[in-house]
Amino acid sequence: MGGRDDISWQELKAMIQAHSEQLRETDRLVRELDRQIAEQWKQIAEQGRQIAEQGKQIGGIGDKFGYFAEGMALPTMERLLRRKFRMETVNPRCRVRRGGEEREYDVLAWANGKTNTAIVVEVKSRVKREAVGQLIEQLESLFDFLPELKGKARLGILAGIDWDVGVEEEAQEAGLYTARIRDEMFELTTPKGFKPRRW
Repeated sequence: MGGRDDISWQELKAMIQAHSEQLRETDRLVRELDRQIAEQWKQIAEQGRQIAEQGKQIGGIGDKFGYFAEGMALPTMERLLRRKFRMETVNPRCRVRRGGEEREYDVLAWANGKTNTAIVVEVKSRVKREAVGQLIEQLESLFDFLPELKGKARLGILAGIDWDVGVEEEAQEAGLYTARIRDEMFELTTPKGFKPRRW
């Protein structure tokens, strides 16, 4: 005995109705899934905003710490610049504006006469590799911002509390003096016999 090949109208209606209910349920599930995905994206966007805000706050703390590090060391730095390097003028946080551009030097010092030298000091709470290039660029462009210092030898001092590995040696190889800030004291760390580069 075989199965029926013919389907009654009632059975066909029941099958169509069951199929329609399944489609409606699938549609409802898809809409719910869309709603959940949209909600998750909203949460991810909010978390991203919070992370960006925290990044800004942390950056601000880093800047304040950098200013604090500079402030602690400034009196001893000034003494060192005057005694060891015979600087006559010492300007902490020196801002110069020339031709629409502005440059800020953590410390800029110079002396006339026999010494005839200008020194740029860059102070960092944490000294990273890019600080070496940054200080060299400041030395190379010094006369663009302060043409009145032209004719003076230029020296650079890179100072910090915390140094990334190998950066101190790299700075010294580039001819820069290096210094550390310990117990609110600014101390040169360049080895004996160090020959600084004069720009």
